[in-house]
Amino acid sequence: MLISYSFYRFSGKFHQNKRESGDGPKKCYRRMCYLCLVMQRRTYLKGAAGAAATFTMAGCLGGGGGGNTITIGSDIPYRPFEYRTPEDELVGFDVDIAQAVFTDELGYEHEFQETSFDGIIQGLNNGNFRVIMSAMTITEDRAEEIDFSDPYFTAYQTVVILNDSDIAAKEDLKGTTVGVQKGTTGASAADGLKEEFGGDLTIQRYDQITGAFDALRNNQVDAVVNDNTVNAEFVNQSDIAKFLEGTGAAEEQGKDAPPYLTLTVEEYGIGFRKDDDELREEVNGAIATIKENGTYDEIYSRYFSG
Repeated sequence: MLISYSFYRFSGKFHQNKRESGDGPKKCYRRMCYLCLVMQRRTYLKGAAGAAATFTMAGCLGGGGGGNTITIGSDIPYRPFEYRTPEDELVGFDVDIAQAVFTDELGYEHEFQETSFDGIIQGLNNGNFRVIMSAMTITEDRAEEIDFSDPYFTAYQTVVILNDSDIAAKEDLKGTTVGVQKGTTGASAADGLKEEFGGDLTIQRYDQITGAFDALRNNQVDAVVNDNTVNAEFVNQSDIAKFLEGTGAAEEQGKDAPPYLTLTVEEYGIGFRKDDDELREEVNGAIATIKENGTYDEIYSRYFSG
């Protein structure tokens, strides 16, 4: 804005000089361009870092409206929340919720930016994207670094094993090797199991959950600890795995428990930088609206049964 305003101000002087000196429009225009470049160079030399940060925030992150775009950081693939079809179309529960919240309700353009989950909070705070929408559980530790929207999904940490596994109960996991995705609450749940077992549990950590599932297929791990809906996608599509059964956290908290072992009960939220209160409040209002008008239930039924 400063450069544009100054250009306008000085262009007026050039028009005045042109009238007084008789310079033609081409010569006047060259002078205007030269002065503009000098002004930009001076601005850059005085505060390149500040200027770059301002333009990056305005142009890349967007605030919504006015042609700006909300950029959403997300760990892809994480089926059924965000994943690509064979035609390379990005789909999923989070993708549809983002469309409903940011575009349909709030009128903003939005786009997803792929990023690894274990660095996603740092990426948000570094300004790589405006919000996080990546099946992220609201936790106290994360809330110290970022703010969250109101919850928009309830999930459980669960355990998947091969159909022919000798593991029949949570206690049978002692002495085994489990696979998790780095930086997730599934990894935290596995850490909790390891502590419960007195350290007698080996944890293999993978950049993406698909790596943990592949390790299970290849007998490199005995089980995978992860969100129930993502585990369910793997179980339903692979025909080689099943949920570890048993009662757990859902029953203890009086929730409508699924028919398998639950290690935790969690809520997903959309992540924001600490200074982005206005957008966060807008998003909370939009989440409430789509829950009230039936849009949320319609989207939910596309990806989950029951």
